[in-house]
Amino acid sequence: MVIRYMGTRKNAEGASVYVFIVNGLEKEVREHALKQHPGCYEALPASVKAKIAANRAWLSKL
Repeated sequence: MVIRYMGTRKNAEGASVYVFIVNGLEKEVREHALKQHPGCYEALPASVKAKIAANRAWLSKL
């Protein structure tokens, strides 16, 4: 399986999604669902993983 991270964008509902190319097909994955898609979280660059960690830390303070 080949997974490549392409970037982040807003979907039709206004939510941020991470865009991947998985075996030649584009796939949009929401942050909370990254762990449900094998290989997608691992394909993210370190800067994006740090941003996700910061978001989760902020949410845990609420």
